[in-house]
Amino acid sequence: MKYFLHDTNSFDDEKITELYLKFGYEGLGLFYTTLEKIGKQEKPVKTTVLKAQLKVGKRLEKCWKFMEEIGLLSSNNGDTFNKQLLNFSEKYQIKKEKNKIKVAEWRKNQEDKENVTSYVPISNPPKVNKSKVKENKINNIIPPTIEMVKNYCEERKNGIDAQYFIDQNTMKGWIYGKNKTPIKDWQACIRTWEKYSKKTNTFTNEDFN
Repeated sequence: MKYFLHDTNSFDDEKITELYLKFGYEGLGLFYTTLEKIGKQEKPVKTTVLKAQLKVGKRLEKCWKFMEEIGLLSSNNGDTFNKQLLNFSEKYQIKKEKNKIKVAEWRKNQEDKENVTSYVPISNPPKVNKSKVKENKINNIIPPTIEMVKNYCEERKNGIDAQYFIDQNTMKGWIYGKNKTPIKDWQACIRTWEKYSKKTNTFTNEDFN
């Protein structure tokens, strides 16, 4: 999981405030860095390995135990996890799998359409209205590659899942709005995702289903 939901008002949480009052920003830093490690694995992490990676010595050990006491971190069978983060990870995986199925179905439908044979009469080609030619050129959008989207998102540090972005727009035929306007500028589209996510303070990808 490349990123996870972090509410902008998390500092108002009672447990987070307790941690800050007792251990200051050092405690907050340890907590959020621990979440990043767990989020990257998308499952509980061995406590001994986690502490070694975070260099938890005697000083931070007190902070660690305090986080377990108030429920910010949980331990079971030698593993450490955060209940809220694991719940979010499960929902993220379920959503990701559903999206894969939708994309696969869409691509299958496109292949079926291309494989359907049709009778083409041998005659002079019909005259095409100039306005229709222009419209076809406009709609002939070349989607960006996964690497292009990844690089752009990493450059802007917006946390958008490049694969999700491409899959969503591929399903929609790279158009947007009620008027089905072609997406000519995919970078502008990504910036729109950013603005909407910041405005609603929600998980970026979930807003564009």
